Amino acid sequence: QVQLAESGGELVQVGGSLRVSCAASGPNFSRYTMGWFRQPPGKDREFVATINWSGSNTYYAESVKGRFTISRDNTKNTVYLQMDSLQPEDTAVYFCAASMGLWAPILSREYNYWGQGTQVTVSS
Repeated sequence: QVQLAESGGELVQVGGSLRVSCAASGPNFSRYTMGWFRQPPGKDREFVATINWSGSNTYYAESVKGRFTISRDNTKNTVYLQMDSLQPEDTAVYFCAASMGLWAPILSREYNYWGQGTQVTVSS
């Protein structure tokens, strides 16, 4: 079992950048596909990005493609989400999750473990 803890969320101005992190504890982190989801205020949780076990494959939601970058460091048991050109619609609680399923998991139910989330607010 893996435990996940997000960090790095904060208030940022429109057009700014932010990197959020997700630290994993527990065995076999490098075996998991990792993903980021977000839940805007009053809306359902939505897929943002995912990365395979080695970092060689990534997949993004259309809404963030070209602005967000997912990466991982298996030596640090950490996955990152670099967010650039942030817009007010990016305001959400951001969750990381770990999947033991097939590539590329974009549905919440395909993930086995979840963090508690970190708040990102983009102010205009």
